[in-house]
Amino acid sequence: MGNYYADMARDFANDPEAGKRCAARLLAIKERLAPICARKNDGTLLLATWNIRDFDSNKFGWGPRLTESLYYIAEYIAAFDLVAVQEVNRDMRPLQRVMKILGREWDYIATDTTEGAGGNGERMAFLYNTEKVWFRKVAGEIVLPNGQQIVARRKVNAKKAAQPAAAVLEAAEDESDAEQKLQFARSPFLVAFQSGWFRFSLCTAHLYYGAASGEKLAQRIAEIKALVKFFADRQDSVSKQEVDHLGVVENYIVLGDSNVVSPEHETMKALKSNGFVVPEAIDGAKVRKLGDHFYDQIAVRVKDPQFKVMGGGIVPLFDDVFTDADLPIYQARMPARDPEAKAGKAPPTPEALYRKWRTWQMSDHAPLWIEIATDYSRHYLGEIARGG
Repeated sequence: MGNYYADMARDFANDPEAGKRCAARLLAIKERLAPICARKNDGTLLLATWNIRDFDSNKFGWGPRLTESLYYIAEYIAAFDLVAVQEVNRDMRPLQRVMKILGREWDYIATDTTEGAGGNGERMAFLYNTEKVWFRKVAGEIVLPNGQQIVARRKVNAKKAAQPAAAVLEAAEDESDAEQKLQFARSPFLVAFQSGWFRFSLCTAHLYYGAASGEKLAQRIAEIKALVKFFADRQDSVSKQEVDHLGVVENYIVLGDSNVVSPEHETMKALKSNGFVVPEAIDGAKVRKLGDHFYDQIAVRVKDPQFKVMGGGIVPLFDDVFTDADLPIYQARMPARDPEAKAGKAPPTPEALYRKWRTWQMSDHAPLWIEIATDYSRHYLGEIARGG
């Protein structure tokens, strides 16, 4: 079943030109996504991750998303079977509108918002097609045990030493250095799923960025290492109760905005530590164009011998919607100036302002996906036939 478009007439009743434009752009997106959608069958899982920028608080002052943007977002999500979404905000009405467009076979699981300066009031969510994926009734946010916390150096005021870590991190720069043991700035979220024969625990994360160098970069690397070590330790110390009826150990996939700098950077080395690997289909620069960032990643630690990644890619967002040629259409919808610009800074050109504004309509990240084989029936029947 496809997306639910029956509400379009009502949604665009006051702006029929926008409705016509939206329908035309949805057709263009369908054409763009057709090769991905053609991969859909009962024996595969199309798994994606997408950081949808500030969805949808308008706390940066760029204006709320247009109705057509919600239709476009739903269309991209519908190309896949299971999508991890980062940067969902406290107000869930925009997400619920997207869910309605996706249709009744889609469901979602979301976290509460993460408090504190580092948490940015964000949620994380999994959106999944219930005809292909089912929730195995296990979900939780990751809390590091004693001895595995992230070690970071920060300026600390002795009077504030007893305050929570989030408060300590905001201490003034003229205070003395101290070593802090921290949890994740935004709690990673793990959910157990199954698609076909493939059982897996999927963890979505929006890891700490901090800065491009120095102690804050060191904290980012420490977060990545802590996350993959947590799951590696769990998988390697598995108990009999955590092995399925076929004797297969739980499989782990970590995905999301890992804030990886480049394939050669220490951030990527951290992600690929402790036995985690990035599938070859999306590793390095294989699916990225010159100038694309490497923040979004999918890494796996799978012990099931039948596991196979059959392909992957990145979906370009602005080839079909909010294109460079569309500036005249949307100029009246944009703020008159950059709401984040510092006082005295020269105003951007209309083109530069538009290219920034459109990332708050869609995102400054693009969906990254892999295709996983999920039909192990021939192997299972072969084992029985051989008396295994």
